[in-house]
Amino acid sequence: MYMEDIKLNIGFIRTRIPRPQILRKSVCCAQSVEPITCRYRKCPCKMNSTPWKDALEHATCLNSKTDLLDSLSMDDFWIEVENIKQSSDSESEEGNVLESKTPEEGEAEAEWLQDTGLSDLIGDHFADSDNMVLLSTLTKTQKAAVQRRLDTYSRSRCKKSKQPVRDVRDVFGAAASGEILGEREESDRDQAEQTIEGELGGFTRVAGKEELFNTDVAYSEQAAALLKGILQREPRRIRDDCSLPRLRIPKGRLGVTRIGDLSPQDMKKIPTLALIELTALCDILDLDLKRNKAVKMKASENRLCGVPLSVLLENDQKIIPNIRVPLILQALLSSLEKKGLDTEGILRISGSQARIKSLQQKLENDFYAGLFSWEEVHQNDVSGLLKRFIRELPTPLLTTEYISAFASVQHISDLKQRLQALNLLVLILPEANRNALKALLEFLRKVASREKKNKMNLWNVSTVMAPNLFMHKAVSTKIPEGQEKQLAEGAADVVRMMIHYQDLLWTVSSFLVAQVRKMNENNTRRYPFYDRHIKNLLRKIHTDKDKAEKNQTEPSKMVKIQASLLLKDSLEVHLDNGTKAADVLKQFQRNTCQNDWNLVSTVNLLKCNGSIQSSDLVLYEVGGNINEHCLDPDTYLLDLYNINPNGEWIIKQNPPPPPVL
Repeated sequence: MYMEDIKLNIGFIRTRIPRPQILRKSVCCAQSVEPITCRYRKCPCKMNSTPWKDALEHATCLNSKTDLLDSLSMDDFWIEVENIKQSSDSESEEGNVLESKTPEEGEAEAEWLQDTGLSDLIGDHFADSDNMVLLSTLTKTQKAAVQRRLDTYSRSRCKKSKQPVRDVRDVFGAAASGEILGEREESDRDQAEQTIEGELGGFTRVAGKEELFNTDVAYSEQAAALLKGILQREPRRIRDDCSLPRLRIPKGRLGVTRIGDLSPQDMKKIPTLALIELTALCDILDLDLKRNKAVKMKASENRLCGVPLSVLLENDQKIIPNIRVPLILQALLSSLEKKGLDTEGILRISGSQARIKSLQQKLENDFYAGLFSWEEVHQNDVSGLLKRFIRELPTPLLTTEYISAFASVQHISDLKQRLQALNLLVLILPEANRNALKALLEFLRKVASREKKNKMNLWNVSTVMAPNLFMHKAVSTKIPEGQEKQLAEGAADVVRMMIHYQDLLWTVSSFLVAQVRKMNENNTRRYPFYDRHIKNLLRKIHTDKDKAEKNQTEPSKMVKIQASLLLKDSLEVHLDNGTKAADVLKQFQRNTCQNDWNLVSTVNLLKCNGSIQSSDLVLYEVGGNINEHCLDPDTYLLDLYNINPNGEWIIKQNPPPPPVL
């Protein structure tokens, strides 16, 4: 039978509205749907609003040969939906489905302010420095996003006749005075317009041509500049693989920062900034961020499937310290990589449900005891268990809060803006979810790369995995009539983009790193914000100081670089406009070979010829306006010195990769 007749019931359409959920304002309210009769195959189709275990039976019927041909590539999607439905029907799910609850007016804004660390702004005492330090780093569009939520919350409180809340002008000041951002607001907007016009203006998209993905300017500022007509972009077709451009992040003078390059202290600031930026971007794109309260799921009694990622990691780290991906997930992926990549239809062809259940039970009993052998296991059963493991997590891999935001990225017409939203969502994810998602996407890319043998191209992989990522028992909602095909294709396209552009998505945008530096700088100042005149005076002093520091940039500089774990001596380096981090590491390598330096600990670095390879070394920026930052080899050090003159540079051994099974 044609699986287009199976009604879709996946996260983005059956979730109760999580936080945040991106929806087009024009379709944010689903209307009630009457039963309809299909012309195709003359089967009755009835819209069902029950939870996901009673998945809708039939999809909207196809009315033309064109629709039929267009839907053929979605067969894998509908087949996977049916497989999931059959698997779930055989298990008891009573009491496991969450009830949707729409938040009252102002409640969503209060939760958003809580998530961004700005909840004190809605109270009577908000003058602590942490809030104001964060606000002082925001761009104009980010500030507008915060102020919009404060306005909405204030209006809701007034309607309820509760205690008055502080006027937003007391937080941000009058628009003309620009108390929080001052002159920076317009300079940021001007910088965005100049950067977009200079780097992106005037190009047309050509299939296969490399394009630039700008991370120097806030995404929301870029979107605001696009609305002014600086650059016109055209939406792309979804399934045309050749239309996917090769995107590259242009390395600025400070290089590219990837997830893992920043210290844990600085990375803790990134999700907050990313959430504010995502909200600002959606505001510019006329998309709503909505949220619902989540109800906790009943804890599983299993040791592997149905166990939270955090619990799995906590248990696994007792076996292998510092492990980042649960051992069971690593084992499933490893088994498939060794024996399943060349299996025709891997992921698409479902294994035996009975064997999958038996495999799951054996793993529950024998996995941690080290008694389980993967040699005789059918690879289709392993892929089936992998998908079940993802679906049976107590909360979605993309999290209950953000699963709808991930899925609704499809509503953004511009490809680069879709990737900008995905990049921010990846940064917002909890570390455990982000690491597990990365391991999964790396595996899926390997599957697609063996297309000639396994007959699974990128689109096939995406259509099969989309239901497993977006269907989850923890979330449910109704399906808008007539949107099943569109939403299914959109969900698969989101997965496709995450697989294809995963290297880009796992970067920390330069503008976010700059905001982290600004937060650290302002944290060290800790000046009082309760007096407006003192605040303005100090801001002027700091602005003048920053301008003076910029004017004092030197064309060259002699600095000392420490290598305390490797050498007792420091390395003196002459910096000019062309000196990169890689050059310093090469100079260090030459000096250790030519000079009789007193090596402290280089056992792991020494090669058979007694030399030290610069590829085994990395240069870290420590202190000043950053806690610790692993530098891109292409970082221009004089530029870095000028923005962080109080920092130190230390040569360290390249950190080992995270432990794996």
